[in-house]
Amino acid sequence: MEKKTHKFIISGGGTGGHIFPAVSIANALKAKEPDAEILFVGAEGRMEMEKVPQAGYKIVGLPVVGLNRKNPLQWITFAWKFFSSKRTAKKIVKDFAPDAVIGVGGYASAPTLDAASSLGIPTFLQEQNSFAGKANKMLAKKARKICVAYEGMERFFPKDRIILTGNPVRQNLADVPYRDAKALEAFGLDPAKKTLLIIGGSLGARTVNESVIGGLEKLKNAGIQVIWQTGKYYFESAKAEADKANNPLMNCTAFVKNMDQAYAVADLVISRAGASSISELCLLHKPCILVPSPNVAEDHQTKNALALSTKNAAILVKDADANSQLIDCAISTINDDNKLSNLAENIAKLEEKDSAARIADIILKEID
Repeated sequence: MEKKTHKFIISGGGTGGHIFPAVSIANALKAKEPDAEILFVGAEGRMEMEKVPQAGYKIVGLPVVGLNRKNPLQWITFAWKFFSSKRTAKKIVKDFAPDAVIGVGGYASAPTLDAASSLGIPTFLQEQNSFAGKANKMLAKKARKICVAYEGMERFFPKDRIILTGNPVRQNLADVPYRDAKALEAFGLDPAKKTLLIIGGSLGARTVNESVIGGLEKLKNAGIQVIWQTGKYYFESAKAEADKANNPLMNCTAFVKNMDQAYAVADLVISRAGASSISELCLLHKPCILVPSPNVAEDHQTKNALALSTKNAAILVKDADANSQLIDCAISTINDDNKLSNLAENIAKLEEKDSAARIADIILKEID
């Protein structure tokens, strides 16, 4: 009997933290079933509409938007677009006739998975954060399996459907060994000096950048090499301040293209506490200081960071305290080899390997 070729819809996006796991799951499904058909469903005007085709997959968009709870006047727009998206999603799901629909979070996942459930198609969730969002909590009631990255998620989901898989991350990041000679050369770094990597995401993190600007003189006096990814919105002003400080050990850039090399040369990383960033730091066993963004739903980045800091697997600096504490904390930590070693040892315990492949196996097993 000829084996059936499966069809999958993967829905969600809005941020890299949702898009990258989605693409990783698609790649894992294709690796196991090269003839599988995969369609993405995203939100119109969001970054998935650009990033998914770049990864080689077809995507269709829904008019769905987020709900701005502070502005009641926008509730009408939200409601109209949500119900319009539900109708569109139902048509997409009916026409494509998938064997399973996978939601990764983001605006588009709710109407798409809701449509699939109403048509009797198996649905699956991948929750990246340690604190589940409202949409995923609602969708979990009908999901076959819920793949999570943190322990204790039975607070939000039916316990019998939860599987701890970790978050799919860029596995190739681990291909470059620590302090690789080519990586050091790429950034013009001295192998005898410690290196601090500061990343605030592709768009940047205002508080992190302000903290670095306020601490430029301290960093210069400490003699630490710095790779500072400012994000495109903050690059011009940050670069001007960095030039004024005249620190030859400061490498200021809008965006780090070769993150595998940047991670390889870093002795300590300052980062926001998005789920994908944390999963990458766990994969690489990197000592890190996490500065959770306060501008996210349910304050989930603080909860992500606490999941590590309470196990001494990361240092948590609150966004409100960053200007006064972040750079001092980074300098004292990077110069304390015992502290670095303990942080690396503890974050390594939280690593989940081959997450995307495990999620693909779970989906295929369930639908077969």
